[in-house]
Amino acid sequence: MDLDYSEIFAQASIETKPSEDIEGFLGEKRKIIQPQSLKDPKLEKLKTFLIDWINGSLHQEHIVVKSLEEDLFDGLILHHLLARLGDVKLDVEEIALTATAQKRKLCVVMDALKQKLRLPEEAMQKWSVEQIHSRDLLATLHLLVAMAKHFKPELELPAGVSVEVLILEVSKNGIKSEKMIEYITDQGVVAEEDTSSPMDELLKLGAQKVNTVKQAILHFVNKNLFNLGLSVSSMDSQFSDGVILILLIGQLNGYFVHLNDFCFRPTTTSEMLQNVSLALELLKDQGLLQHPVAPEDIVSQDVKATLSVLYALFKKYKGRAEDS
Repeated sequence: MDLDYSEIFAQASIETKPSEDIEGFLGEKRKIIQPQSLKDPKLEKLKTFLIDWINGSLHQEHIVVKSLEEDLFDGLILHHLLARLGDVKLDVEEIALTATAQKRKLCVVMDALKQKLRLPEEAMQKWSVEQIHSRDLLATLHLLVAMAKHFKPELELPAGVSVEVLILEVSKNGIKSEKMIEYITDQGVVAEEDTSSPMDELLKLGAQKVNTVKQAILHFVNKNLFNLGLSVSSMDSQFSDGVILILLIGQLNGYFVHLNDFCFRPTTTSEMLQNVSLALELLKDQGLLQHPVAPEDIVSQDVKATLSVLYALFKKYKGRAEDS
């Protein structure tokens, strides 16, 4: 269904783009939030939180925001937020009625924000004047989160909010699309009483005991991958692209994840993140992850993150390997 969605959007993008503008559209990338992510309760919670924060910050101006997509595109709200929170006075018209005037106002606001936030260039690329003006929800969320973290660092933003996005890129050869998970807010800090996980305790035991546990898990993994003709020799590296992890989960649960649902030979970080995110979702559906694990940590070969996932599987299914 997602594939149909991307094809329909891609076709619509070309059909509605005048032929003389296609050349200028080449190389452009667009991120589209997948429909199922728009229904995520965590995303709804973040949107409500930001709306309440904006309205609380601007209540003296009698400004009421009801929709992040519809109420921020013209620059008025961002202008007032910058003035109220950053004490920045801008020489711009209060209300811009035309698209040209709105974009001009947004340019001034964005330049002032760039000076105020002083974020790395990579972070600033998550939004632009065109994106905000075109009511791009993802860009708007990234911008507001950055502003909230800078001007009100004491705010406890909803943690771990992420969305699945479709990335569309137009080239002379056609339209390329790929999916990935994009985080909007940080993972957050687990409450103090919950910070200790089995892996925390294990990693305190010393290298020899850690290696003993790793060998036991490795034996368990290879037992269950035997029927697929696969084996793992390096636990630290061979799970980073998500492929073996997905296949292992399928073997343990008696099903085969269709090759169309993940990238069997990933070559990019995005493809690896897509695979690992799918594997973690499968584990969450089974209630196996007691502590959050970020896909980025698995891809970067973080030992604790990888062990946490494999230990969860080992703990539940180890009897199967022992009986076989």
